[in-house]
Amino acid sequence: MAYNFKRYDRAQMYLMPPSVSDWLPEDHLAWFVLDAVQQMDLSSFYKKYREDGWGGSPYEPSMMVGLLMFAYSEGKRSSRRIEVLCERDVAYKVITANQQPDYSTISRFRQSNEKALKGLFVEVLRLCAESGLVKLGKVSLDGTKVRANASLSSNRTQKHLEGEVNKMLAEAAAKDAEENEEFGADKRGDELPAPLKDRYSRLQRLRECRSRLEKEKAEALCLQGKKIKEREAREKETGKKTRGRKPKPPDQVKQKQSKANITDPDSRIMK
Repeated sequence: MAYNFKRYDRAQMYLMPPSVSDWLPEDHLAWFVLDAVQQMDLSSFYKKYREDGWGGSPYEPSMMVGLLMFAYSEGKRSSRRIEVLCERDVAYKVITANQQPDYSTISRFRQSNEKALKGLFVEVLRLCAESGLVKLGKVSLDGTKVRANASLSSNRTQKHLEGEVNKMLAEAAAKDAEENEEFGADKRGDELPAPLKDRYSRLQRLRECRSRLEKEKAEALCLQGKKIKEREAREKETGKKTRGRKPKPPDQVKQKQSKANITDPDSRIMK
């Protein structure tokens, strides 16, 4: 009988170029953030770049601003976490047009543009409140009243938003510093060990580990069978039943969880 599973092929090429505009519904927060960024004056971000086209190609500042704004609105402060989301999360792929800036690039962009980002974030948050979006992720605007630019209520809102933005950027800086200390400035923290990065060596290690686990299982079954035979021989010799619980047949024994280290299959855990 043939199975009727849905076919999947990781090597299948797209028949037509994919469009990221089809990946998210129209009412997703990511589209709102991108549209809001388009309304902002980003000229201060572009002043740091050469206009003659020389040098390496940096990421588009408007894309980086949208990325940070969306990530921080979701409460994601870690540059390393944002890099991972750019690889795996559809909304972040839409924000970056399927590009993947690394955590050091994200962190440097925040550090070198912190002053401009503060003003921009406050402006966008006020735009959110004015347009009726009362909550933007962790930056909550619930209960905020924005009546007019010159009103006392508006002045309080401005101060409140500036405090929220300062807190948000401070959390991002502190999180990056903490993770740099923990993982090292040149590591993201979720890298595979060096011997496992290459697929050939990785498969070889996994086969070695599986072989070892199967060998240990076979030895355990053999030992259990030996115990049963010794007990039966002893009872036959003495004519009396041995005290204590009778050993279970090998196929009914719950195997002890064996462990194999895929970095070094020959290693063992010591007490």
